[in-house]
Amino acid sequence: MRPEKQSIADELKERLSGSSFVLLAGYQGLTVAQSERLRGKLTKAEARMMVLPNRQFGHVARELDLEGLTEGLSGPTAMIFGNGDVVETSKILRGFAKETSLPVLRLGALDGRVIPAAEVARIADLPPRDVMLSILVGTIAAPMTQLVRVMNQKLCSLLYVLTAARDKKASEEDGTNPT
Repeated sequence: MRPEKQSIADELKERLSGSSFVLLAGYQGLTVAQSERLRGKLTKAEARMMVLPNRQFGHVARELDLEGLTEGLSGPTAMIFGNGDVVETSKILRGFAKETSLPVLRLGALDGRVIPAAEVARIADLPPRDVMLSILVGTIAAPMTQLVRVMNQKLCSLLYVLTAARDKKASEEDGTNPT
């Protein structure tokens, strides 16, 4: 391999090995202005878009044990990768595709597992990471919250019984009849 191609391959390996997700999309027909606008949106989501020859990407994918991604290498291919929120990135791609009908998602890899385009589209339907974390915390905290409420109710019931017993004893000592 020529030195310049080896340099690009090494850079690609470094970026892919440090990324939590990789998405492959067809970008044919995307203008330069649209491409720059998409790259700007992806940057906000801590993702990048890179276009390179399919053969070169195929070599790097095989070296990184992402061989399943080579199935998505047909025609001009853009690689979207990053360490940000894959849900946010998927939403950006879906929104951009609604506006321009491009890019067309082919498939992706999430934490080393290859996923089809339909699954990437379903990822875009998920709530953002912060919302999912709050749902998780609420789910974990719900049984503890219910336990605290039950214990509090039992404590209150005991307090009511003790208060009633005290009042009854006080009224018997006074000689009055409690009602």
